[in-house]
Amino acid sequence: MRTTIRLDDHLMQAVKRHALESGTTVTAVITEALRERLERHRGRTSKPPAPLDLVTTGKGGLLPGVDLDDSATLMDLMEGGG
Repeated sequence: MRTTIRLDDHLMQAVKRHALESGTTVTAVITEALRERLERHRGRTSKPPAPLDLVTTGKGGLLPGVDLDDSATLMDLMEGGG
């Protein structure tokens, strides 16, 4: 799955450095870190997580001019700059 995340500049530099030193990709470093974190969290909880209900609103699909492949413009629109 493809997604966009916002990371602190210093954290991103550390991730890139670790990926380079490990001979892997930034995606692989972030994926591994998230998996490890989720496994640690799962180990502390004895009951399964409650189901997640997503509530959506609106109708008619995307607003005119919205391109889901243009993450910079999407961020600008979501932050109220567009």
